[in-house]
Amino acid sequence: MNSDFDVRRLSNLKSRICQGLMFVLLAAATQAQETVSNEDNGSRVMALETLWNQAETAKDAPALDHLLAEKFIYVDIDGSAKTKAEFLASVKNPPEHLESVGSESMSTQAYENTVIVSGIYREKGTKDTSRFASQGIARNFLYLKQIDVR
Repeated sequence: MNSDFDVRRLSNLKSRICQGLMFVLLAAATQAQETVSNEDNGSRVMALETLWNQAETAKDAPALDHLLAEKFIYVDIDGSAKTKAEFLASVKNPPEHLESVGSESMSTQAYENTVIVSGIYREKGTKDTSRFASQGIARNFLYLKQIDVR
């Protein structure tokens, strides 16, 4: 009888170990899927950043209108805030002529439905008759209405 008891205990132990391993594997697979999804969202947001820079350089307010949420708030380098309508108007009739707008050293950090983009923002152009080149820290916080931003 003692050996019967040991066999049942061993069988029960094996079953619990298998269940535990299945749980760990499922958790790891879920985490890996979330990581891939977050990386995908980060890549998509970086592509949107590039489209934004191109549209701003080309004064393409309709393209930006399509990219930006209705409640979009733009905070300029001087700390002033603009609504979406104010920002789009400034893109159509900027006080300067932008020759190039770009970002570098950009990185993304994705969390569930938010992506934070950080890096360096550069622009070159002319204002009045003077040429200028400026740069600043780019930090954008994007809330994704849906995780999939395709």
